[in-house]
Amino acid sequence: MQSLSRVLSYLKPYKYQALLTLFLAILTTLLDLVPPWFTKIIVDRLVEGGSSDVIYWTVAGLVVVYFARNYSNHKRIRLNNKVEQNVVFDLRSEIYRALQRLSLKFFENRSTGELMSRVNDDVTCVERIFIDGIEQVATAVLTLAGVTLILFYMHWKLALVSLLPIPFLALGAMKYTVRAHDQYHIVRKRAARMNSLLQDTISGIRETFAFNRQLHEIRRFEERSREYCDGTLEVMRLWSYYSPAMMFLGSLGTVLILFYGVGLVKSGEITVGSLVAFIGYLALFYQPINQLHSVNHMLQHALASVERLFEIVDQKPDVVETPGAYLPSTNCRGAIRLEQVTFSYIPGKHAIENVSFKIDPGETIALVGHTGSGKSTIVKLLMRFMDPESGRIFIDEHPIADLKISYLREQFGLVSQDPFLFNGTVAENILYGNIEAGRERVRQAARAAHAEDFILDLPEEYDTLVGERGVKLSGGEKHRIAIARVFLKDPPILILDEATSSVDTHTESRIQEALQQLMTGRTTLIIAHRLSTLEHADRIMVMKEGKWVESGLHEDLISRNSEYARLFRNQVHL
Repeated sequence: MQSLSRVLSYLKPYKYQALLTLFLAILTTLLDLVPPWFTKIIVDRLVEGGSSDVIYWTVAGLVVVYFARNYSNHKRIRLNNKVEQNVVFDLRSEIYRALQRLSLKFFENRSTGELMSRVNDDVTCVERIFIDGIEQVATAVLTLAGVTLILFYMHWKLALVSLLPIPFLALGAMKYTVRAHDQYHIVRKRAARMNSLLQDTISGIRETFAFNRQLHEIRRFEERSREYCDGTLEVMRLWSYYSPAMMFLGSLGTVLILFYGVGLVKSGEITVGSLVAFIGYLALFYQPINQLHSVNHMLQHALASVERLFEIVDQKPDVVETPGAYLPSTNCRGAIRLEQVTFSYIPGKHAIENVSFKIDPGETIALVGHTGSGKSTIVKLLMRFMDPESGRIFIDEHPIADLKISYLREQFGLVSQDPFLFNGTVAENILYGNIEAGRERVRQAARAAHAEDFILDLPEEYDTLVGERGVKLSGGEKHRIAIARVFLKDPPILILDEATSSVDTHTESRIQEALQQLMTGRTTLIIAHRLSTLEHADRIMVMKEGKWVESGLHEDLISRNSEYARLFRNQVHL
């Protein structure tokens, strides 16, 4: 119930609208209690042969009550939907904000499809609490209270008989709740696994086609889909026993009333109209009980989703801004210093160990080494995607742990081996570097990146959609848009992480031209496996098994029996 109360706390900003909705629900419920009493009056007048005027006026009153009841219900639905959508918007926004706040490690350990399932499907399940849950519970409880009072007012013995099935209904509800809640957790997890596979296979559709694995992927998806369907069927199986059984027990109440009530009518203890009204109220009595059963069914589904959502909201990021983190008034000059920095992905196994080096402003440094030597780890630590276990990192003599994270990351421009493009236009992807820039600055950045020549050949030029992850563009075109994005950002520190390793020689030369222009006046850290491209670096730093082993100029390192020379010779021989 703690999760439920936490969800309901999202109603606080809309408490007055929620209270008005509740008032309209109460009014609608009270108006629902009137027709059986009017029916009693009409039947008794007919049996007794009373005045027809009273009957006609009572019928007219029924029309007024029905109209008022449905008008009130109309207003309730409109207001309830507005409140519900506002609350769902707030909830979904908080989940997304929580995702943006978390560290990179969180996303590396979870699939995109599973997270999408939480933001979309689980929020949709929670939505039912506000559409149906609160209101139905409130009106059902009120209806039960109102009908119970009327039944006891009319005939307390007959009312007691009508309540005989209630203990059995309560026991059945308790047992169902326990079973269904656990099963719904299983269903939501299976739904997330299915969505995860779906997102993964759609993203990798080229590989599926290239390896002719369509049938394999169909089998995998159908296995996940069948697991999800089987889990849902198990819940439905429980419901198929529970719902009809509860309906049957409720129907027994009507049977008992008829059995006992007929005798009361014959003995003259109650009138025929009273018995008819009693049966009418009894229908109103068991209707909210059935509503509560349905709400319970829906609630178990929603609570399983709520717990998955709050797992994200309550997740603590690995990288947090320190209290008192400050924001320098200007961009940094570009000096970088590492002091005895150690970091491990796996406890006890260092990715980098006691690494120390210094980079001067405007210096171009090449970071080389075998795969797994720690090059990319250093980049992640510099940008505070992760924090070191020990040691310190400085930017312009500022410990990066003391800087605002937003400021720190504005100082870096990253061009990676496989640049990510969003499913938008060319202009929108370049604008990601500076979302406040105008179209002319976008074009200047594209020209500087040697990208405008191919952009102007696209069907809609800068307004051409690039497709998911830039699928409509070649590798070289994606790289140049990524470079244009960094040009527009204009950071003092540039990181080139295998920026030209996946393109052909001709495209590489165009990209290198753009990169040389981008590197001018900036501190640049180059990570590359093609050592032949590093000859013009101011300094080459060599990593081996997580440690910095040597540094120097290309010619100096080649001329001696160094680790770099061995790496270079291996590439040349290849």
